[in-house]
Amino acid sequence: VQLQASGGGLVQAGAPLRLSCAASGRGISGYVMAWFRQAPGMERAFVAAISESGASSYYADSVKGRFIITRDNAKDTVDLQMNSLKPEDTAVYYCAARSGAGWKLRQSDYDYWGQGTQVTVSS
Repeated sequence: VQLQASGGGLVQAGAPLRLSCAASGRGISGYVMAWFRQAPGMERAFVAAISESGASSYYADSVKGRFIITRDNAKDTVDLQMNSLKPEDTAVYYCAARSGAGWKLRQSDYDYWGQGTQVTVSS
């Protein structure tokens, strides 16, 4: 499956932003989908994941209550709604896909990656 992330940009602190990940090829059905982010000088870190059906999701503590991950299996898209953005949310955001059950938080657990989209939050 090929993944393409979009929607990044420059926003002020407190503003919302919505990222989207579009899949082509096999599609996202049957995959757990996730978002990761990588800030300058930092390792890529888990942000959120959503189950194959979309019935359940899991978030990093740093974004819990502010970010919402959703998916549309018919459209092969996964979105990340980011609310109340903070300067520390500044990073390149990546969407990823993996097969198998359970929540996995390491980038090595994921099989497919998009190219990343830059999110910059100014104070």
